[in-house]
Amino acid sequence: MSRIGKKPITIPQGIDVDITGDAITVRRGDQSLSQKMLPGIAIKVDDGVIHVERENEARETRALHGLMRSLVNNMVIGLNEGFTKNLEIQGVGYRAQKQGNQLIMDLGYSHQVIFEEPEGITFELASPTRIAVKGADKQLVGEMAAKIRGSRLPDPYKGKGVRYAGEVIRLKAGKAGAK
Repeated sequence: MSRIGKKPITIPQGIDVDITGDAITVRRGDQSLSQKMLPGIAIKVDDGVIHVERENEARETRALHGLMRSLVNNMVIGLNEGFTKNLEIQGVGYRAQKQGNQLIMDLGYSHQVIFEEPEGITFELASPTRIAVKGADKQLVGEMAAKIRGSRLPDPYKGKGVRYAGEVIRLKAGKAGAK
């Protein structure tokens, strides 16, 4: 039995869970997230608790049991609390600013790097070098943070670029001096 898959998910106040056909939808107010149910997995809701069960003991079904439980749990947590990925910008002249729903970054290129806020994602700037990507969909938050980081990966020699908050960059030694 999957250790993760057999844990029940408690539904917080104000969150509605609907199971229709082959999809599960989690709603809070005007926000909603949905996930297609994986084959061989059954989801039951009773008394404010979600139970994820498998219909058979096939190898593939056992592998998907914990995954489906994690996906549903992430939807519930995302709508209740939300997810955040923090990014830092390091480098002389490297900075970010927000105009409307656009994140505009100066990263040492001859042009500015611009990202639009996708639906369900917001960018917050604590300072010109600190960006927070926030949203209810964990996958979308991580994907958007990875795209922003990918616009200027940290340099292995000087450490300049966009990195996750707390990420440690191992710097390489530069050229050895001529003797």
